[in-house]
Amino acid sequence: MPQTAKSTARRSTASKRKIFVLDTSVILYDHNSIQNFQEHDVAIPITVLEELDEFKKGNDTKNYEAREFIRYLDRKAKDKSLTEWISLNGGRKGNFKVIMNAIGGEIDATRVYMGNKMDHQILNACLNLMREEPNRPVILVTKDINLRLKAKALGVEAQDYETGKIKDLDTLYTGKAEIDNFPPDIIDTLYQQGSTELEKIQKRRKTFKPEANQFFILRSSRNTALAFYNSQTTHLEHVAKHTVYGIKPRNAEQTFALHALLNPSIPLVAISGVAGTGKTLLALAAALEQRRDYKQIYLARPIVPLSNKDIGYLPGDMKAKINPYMQPLWDNLKFIKNQWDEKDKEAKTIDEMVENEKILITPLAYIRGRSLSNIFFIVDEAQNLTPHEVKTIITRAGDHTKIVFTGDIYQIDTPYLDEQSNGLSYMIHKLRGQKLFSHIALEKGERSELANLANELL
Repeated sequence: MPQTAKSTARRSTASKRKIFVLDTSVILYDHNSIQNFQEHDVAIPITVLEELDEFKKGNDTKNYEAREFIRYLDRKAKDKSLTEWISLNGGRKGNFKVIMNAIGGEIDATRVYMGNKMDHQILNACLNLMREEPNRPVILVTKDINLRLKAKALGVEAQDYETGKIKDLDTLYTGKAEIDNFPPDIIDTLYQQGSTELEKIQKRRKTFKPEANQFFILRSSRNTALAFYNSQTTHLEHVAKHTVYGIKPRNAEQTFALHALLNPSIPLVAISGVAGTGKTLLALAAALEQRRDYKQIYLARPIVPLSNKDIGYLPGDMKAKINPYMQPLWDNLKFIKNQWDEKDKEAKTIDEMVENEKILITPLAYIRGRSLSNIFFIVDEAQNLTPHEVKTIITRAGDHTKIVFTGDIYQIDTPYLDEQSNGLSYMIHKLRGQKLFSHIALEKGERSELANLANELL
């Protein structure tokens, strides 16, 4: 092919590629995001690098993401200019470059939105890139909903970062299934023998194909049973209701949750559900029931400061700063303690465990970087974690450690996360069917009739 023809072909191929402009929120969510746009090119506004510079110090996951991304750019650039296109992966993927802020033009975001905010500078960088590359689609990728709206108002195409996002929440795994017209003699066997082989059931009901650690509500014409599929033994096992450290399950889902929490063969458990379904309470009760099996019980939750203010703004020492965020965990512990008289052994045991730090309530920031062995670890409000944060926590697990994530995927307090992109949803979706994992979705509120009324009608 002649040189001019090759040049024309390269220009034609390049014109078909899109240019994705990354916002800071995407990089803080996933520092590898720059590599997830296939053959398309990626542009980084200089304003984003300035914002990342502010985030690079600290121990939170967002600080780690900022540092890793900055290091990646430094490795890729070497002695090249960042304002020129640089190959991301030896030609197998697109290119990237840093784009400068632009002032003026027919449309100026700083004038339209009356302010020289970082977001407006990013929008101006997109508008300038659109003028420089009129034949190529320029798309802003951001997890900031308001920035997407502002971009669209200026005629800039804007999208959410889709990698790791659950496409259809209606199909999110609940961990349980209800089956009608189940053979009554098999249910009788479950009650009499405690379990039955999967092979025997499938001879009678070929469509019965349970997933690992899945729970079932089985109904026949004359009886009903709660069951659990043990993938390690390939048996369907009967699930009975048991009171656990003074807490009695009030419905089938709570019974399933306690079964998973007490099962030593399942080191990773997720419990999801709206407020008042008993997620944290059940996890705490199960931990106390198994207190002799573990060296310590850790209770943790992500700190989501109000008005995006760091906890350093609060008065007092570190314990005083974090106590307001940890109070729901103390409330659940107090509720369990109140099931007993103060003089009872069980109530005194809780006090002794807190005093001796056998039970330790702590923010998640203190867990990162540690190796957790022989620990029962409860992570509350896990819907406020990113997928990377959930992965980081799970990879801390050492020998004989059980990790329990609880949360409501519809109640997100963290900016740039939603019900489809948070770490709890991501974990449930990705680990479904694994032998070491169990999930149960709690549906019925058990806090009070008033709380149920509010959940249903308000």
